[in-house]
Amino acid sequence: MLIKLSSADYPQIIECWELSVRATHKFLKPEEISYYKPLVLKYGLPQCSEIWGVKKNDQVIGFMGIINNKIEMLFLSPDHLRQGLGTELVKFAIHQRHCRFVDVNEENQTAYKFYQHIGFQVFSRDETDDCGKPHPILHLQINADNS
Repeated sequence: MLIKLSSADYPQIIECWELSVRATHKFLKPEEISYYKPLVLKYGLPQCSEIWGVKKNDQVIGFMGIINNKIEMLFLSPDHLRQGLGTELVKFAIHQRHCRFVDVNEENQTAYKFYQHIGFQVFSRDETDDCGKPHPILHLQINADNS
């Protein structure tokens, strides 16, 4: 069951984020993860207008941050990958929160294929991420008709 998360959940959210990134972002070096983690906590999470997630045994096992009509972040704990939770979060974002956009690291082909399978398509690409690091970003969108 999806629940709205708050700043009180940030410690669990950032723990879920780190576990997820270490499991899925094999292109990042450990020191890069250490670089991004405080930025996500200080800037990424607070800028989200909504954060939705799933808890199991009172622990965040997956979450999604939304800004306007964009999925800003989506992360699942490694033990809960490929069980339909990501799809549930994205479909909620599309159908209930009217999200049409998401960004994905080009180097994260599993995530890119996941979004493609749902119906997202690339509309632009940046050579670097928001921090200027050499990790290309694909900007994806989904048409309301395709969702």
